[in-house]
Amino acid sequence: MELRSSSDTLSDLQGKMREYMENGARLGWLLDPKHRRVEVSRPGQEVEVLENPVELSGEDVLPGFILNLNKLWG
Repeated sequence: MELRSSSDTLSDLQGKMREYMENGARLGWLLDPKHRRVEVSRPGQEVEVLENPVELSGEDVLPGFILNLNKLWG
């Protein structure tokens, strides 16, 4: 998971996420609170962009895990 701060560039964080996927990560979340957006990365798939999601699922990587985003979005 990467959480974008006001000083982070989106392209730098997207590069980190690609590196994580190349190194074997099975699920990646890039959270952008300013735009209320999440980029979900999975190996071998296009990045999925979610606009203003309420929660994220750990899918089959973290079964039963739910990340509530209400506090992050404020």
